[in-house]
Amino acid sequence: MVTAYLGLGSNLGDRQATLRAARERLGALAGARLVAASPVYETPPWGDADQPRYLNQVVALELGPDWSPGRLLATLWEIEAALGRVRTDRRYGPRTLDLDILLYGDRRIDEPDLTVPHPRLRERAFVLVPLADIAPHAVIPDGQGGTVAEALSKIPFKISGNSLETGD
Repeated sequence: MVTAYLGLGSNLGDRQATLRAARERLGALAGARLVAASPVYETPPWGDADQPRYLNQVVALELGPDWSPGRLLATLWEIEAALGRVRTDRRYGPRTLDLDILLYGDRRIDEPDLTVPHPRLRERAFVLVPLADIAPHAVIPDGQGGTVAEALSKIPFKISGNSLETGD
């Protein structure tokens, strides 16, 4: 078994319902088990401010031996499409659903369509805060060393209720 930590984000449509549907689909995958889910945070958009605010969450998914990182990525893309995601050339644009593999056990992966740990993980409070809620002691295997909690301590953020204001 390997534990994958996935980032979920939505800023179009019924964001709460979309995240709930994504969690349900992830939890129903054969040979996988949803073992943890962070609280949901409302966050400002990252990279392109001209769009609605996001809801962000991180989940932990235990995967059996039939799961590879590539199979997981393909499945995430299928879930995104089934829940209304249309991929465009606009990077950091609005979307009904965004699913990212943040960590895949202790593996480092560098393939054309997949980089794990997520390449901007250490820069993004909207990912690190919910990840720290469920896995503060997880080591980020990117060669820099340290845990999720240690990475989070190095970036600015402020939480008020379910709203997360970031310095990123």
